[in-house]
Amino acid sequence: MTQTASKATKELFIVFGGKVLDTRGKDFADAAKLDIRGFFESYQDALAAWRAASQMNVDDAFTKYVIVRLW
Repeated sequence: MTQTASKATKELFIVFGGKVLDTRGKDFADAAKLDIRGFFESYQDALAAWRAASQMNVDDAFTKYVIVRLW
């Protein structure tokens, strides 16, 4: 079985968030309480999940969600 070009260039993103210690920082207060929204194969899907999670917590300045590209 040969690998196609699209499979060789696949990406993987994770969206997660939680309470941060400082609103300007990226240090999470408790890693055990991180809200993992999921793994996504496209940036567009990850961005949609990030927007939904961020919008649900828009009034809480100490809750931050991030997108991390795994590969």
